[in-house]
Amino acid sequence: MNTSTTGHPTDPAAGGPGAPDIPTRLLVHALVREDGTVDAGELYTVACLLHMTDQQVRLCVKRLVDEGRFTQEGRGRKAVLRAVADVTGSLAPDAAYVRHAYRQDAGLAPWDGTWHLFGFAIPESRRAARDTLRESLLHLGAAPLQSGLYVTANPVTDLVEKQAHHLGVLDSLTCLTTTDLRIGRTTAPRGLAAALWPLEEIAARHRQLASFAEARLTRLTQGPAPSDAERLTTAVELAALFSAAMTPDPLLPPELLPTPWPGGQARRLAADCWRHLREARAAGSAPDTSELRLFTLYADALDA
Repeated sequence: MNTSTTGHPTDPAAGGPGAPDIPTRLLVHALVREDGTVDAGELYTVACLLHMTDQQVRLCVKRLVDEGRFTQEGRGRKAVLRAVADVTGSLAPDAAYVRHAYRQDAGLAPWDGTWHLFGFAIPESRRAARDTLRESLLHLGAAPLQSGLYVTANPVTDLVEKQAHHLGVLDSLTCLTTTDLRIGRTTAPRGLAAALWPLEEIAARHRQLASFAEARLTRLTQGPAPSDAERLTTAVELAALFSAAMTPDPLLPPELLPTPWPGGQARRLAADCWRHLREARAAGSAPDTSELRLFTLYADALDA
């Protein structure tokens, strides 16, 4: 997910260090409960804290209803929106991916020194399949070595072959492994990683996440307790920043990363912040109130 990151540092509830701008549509998706509903009163309150106008929210809701993504019962702040299908995918973490990241942070997934390479030459007549396979490789953290040749340090061959089979291009895929990768005269693993992946850009996103999560933890654990609406606002912002930091991260083994690397600290602070938010939300919710789907998704992903 692409998320812009211009914040509103003057607002005590939203903005501040590393806070993102949240698209209105994304906010609606984030506030879907486990029963598929969105409380419009809650939506308008959180939207205000995120510097959105009531008009923005009304227009967004109208578009979502017109597109058939939600139905609406009632009007204004007393309305209830009901999701026609699961719309939380844009903020939902990949649980297996996140758990692997935390295993790496804990030193439980050491690198064995093997590089995994994938090559393919798919004709223009199968362009859609070629583009999809390329996007799948990038999503799995692979980097292009040259046209049609990709490399990663993680053992994702089964996943790549499964996707190639699904696309009907398995016969065009070549998979190999090596412990002797060279690019020009570069042979050192850390040097290769620095040449292949935009590590500083990835690190900057993690530093932004860490800064935001640390500031919010202070707000959650010190001084007057924030309101439920403020906590919801933080949850939405945290989910957006976590996704922005993790989506482009190839999760390279620590052996390939510069030190210190901010990813582990950012994920630790995010997990601590998320647990505080979820516990406070559970303690303050009415017994018959359905939990936000977002909290459940992240609880599952962080349950390493």
